[in-house]
Amino acid sequence: MIVRGGTVVLPGVVPVQADVAIEDGAIAAIGPELEPSGEEVDARGLHVLPGAIDAHVHFNEPGRSDWEGWATGTAALAAGGATACVEMPLNAHPPTVDGAAFDAKAAAAGAAAKVDFALWGGLVPGPLERMDELAERGVAGFKAFMCDTGIDDFAAADDDVLGAGMERAAALGLPMLVHAERPSELRAMDGEDWRAWVASRPPGAELAAIERALELAEAAGCSLHVVHVSTGAGVAAVAEARARGVDATCETCPHYLALAEDDLELLGTLAKCAPPLRPAEEVDALWRELARGRIALVASDHSPCPPAMKEGGFARAWGGIAGAQATLALLLHEGMARGLPPAPLAELVTGAPARRFGLRKGRLEPGADADLALVDLRGEHPLGELHDRHRANPFAGRVLRARVVRTLLRGRTVYSGGRVAPGAHGRLLTPDRGRRP
Repeated sequence: MIVRGGTVVLPGVVPVQADVAIEDGAIAAIGPELEPSGEEVDARGLHVLPGAIDAHVHFNEPGRSDWEGWATGTAALAAGGATACVEMPLNAHPPTVDGAAFDAKAAAAGAAAKVDFALWGGLVPGPLERMDELAERGVAGFKAFMCDTGIDDFAAADDDVLGAGMERAAALGLPMLVHAERPSELRAMDGEDWRAWVASRPPGAELAAIERALELAEAAGCSLHVVHVSTGAGVAAVAEARARGVDATCETCPHYLALAEDDLELLGTLAKCAPPLRPAEEVDALWRELARGRIALVASDHSPCPPAMKEGGFARAWGGIAGAQATLALLLHEGMARGLPPAPLAELVTGAPARRFGLRKGRLEPGADADLALVDLRGEHPLGELHDRHRANPFAGRVLRARVVRTLLRGRTVYSGGRVAPGAHGRLLTPDRGRRP
């Protein structure tokens, strides 16, 4: 196959018009006017990016596939230009906290996933030997919650559990991920509207948890990644620790970059998440930190639920946003509106997560998997037909400058013309620990 005449986006390089030749599922060459070879895909007028990697999704299968499943969740990813994901240990049942649960989830994913996938293991109170079982099977790392999860079968890790888990993760050569909110800094809701929800989870709770996680990681010699950071101060804390030698990074999410807490008035519980949306000045602070290179990557934190679980007001509704399909388009749209070029924006969801977590993905170069996203950056496009299970997305119908036209996984078209290819095409990815920064 030849992907012909697109504007190829590479990190650190001015985008150039070129062809991409694909053989046996891998990139064979990139250059101008390559010789014809089999099928041709006309990419003229489109930007050609590496397939995106969403390093933070909840697909909940097995056990809670009525919330989301591998087939529908990865269909949304493919429609959004993603060719790989790393799936969280909760809210599947049982959660991915031991070898048997990993095997069950890997089997479910292998039977249904449209894109490639890796799995996070979970750290909860209990025998640490389970972490070894997960490492042997190839988890990308471990995820812990520093506060209540809202799920009965995945308990929070207090400082003792987290510290011990970090020591074991360090010995295994794998990173620890944390949901960082300090329980002692959280407050009971005083009311049931969005203002009460936001007030109950103040920025100080996130910052205090991040600072504590950094202390524990430094003491354990553990690689730490803080998920879904919602404030500039949180990003700065991670960056300052990294500057003094702690192996620490953080991510943020499209909803923290594209929405502010005032949007909750219109969107309601559809945009309820934890940490909650922040004031507009925090959105600006995140963009400043992103432009400085202090946010390692962007991920969706796709965490859907049945519509009934979003009812009943902010005190009772499930706190999760469904956003897997919109991540790449939103990031490009919002970032370019702030004067950032496509290449560094795309890097946040392609090469950056691949390098951070040791995945052989996210590259446009000969020998790499032919994972491509063809994106139209001309004009304005409403976020089109959604492919996740419940189609309950706060960005549905939003007019964006970026639109994914086609997604190729190892040279095979898995999304084009609004349709996701039938069948399961995804493979299990395991980390190459030697490639971690």
